[in-house]
Amino acid sequence: MINKCKKYFKSFCIIVIFLFAHSAQAVCPVCVVAVSGCVGLSRYLGVDDSISGLWIGGLLISVIIWTIDWLKRKNINFYGRKILVTVLFYVFTVGPLYKSEFIGHPMNEIWGIDKLLLGIIFGSVFFLLAVFVNDFLKKKNGGKVFFPFQKVVVPIVMLGILSGVFYFLTC
Repeated sequence: MINKCKKYFKSFCIIVIFLFAHSAQAVCPVCVVAVSGCVGLSRYLGVDDSISGLWIGGLLISVIIWTIDWLKRKNINFYGRKILVTVLFYVFTVGPLYKSEFIGHPMNEIWGIDKLLLGIIFGSVFFLLAVFVNDFLKKKNGGKVFFPFQKVVVPIVMLGILSGVFYFLTC
């Protein structure tokens, strides 16, 4: 009896997932999970703050794009929406990091800029660049991706390469 109930419950869940599935987002949820997982792992493993900052910056851009897309789908329109969302996400991320002294320690600088803040800036710029590269590749291929999970692979590879560069710069 219990096995039969489990079978019906699993079938019900699968049907619900397919009925309420959404179209593709600006940045996919898998990418957000991958970036946030890498941030947690890098901090846990004691990776340099500049490299952690790269992934935090990538996560910020990912969530900002997601939020702006969500507001657009819900028809929540107001003047300066994109700028306001961007500023709020950065303030609510960098502010607590500064307040808790993760950012601002004089011995944690590279090129005169805090390592974590520098990483966030570079990670944000290169993640945004990766989104544009993905869009360019899709446009070049007639609106289709060149390979499965291209939307995930392009930003992750870009941040991975940048992490390697920063690793050698901070050693």
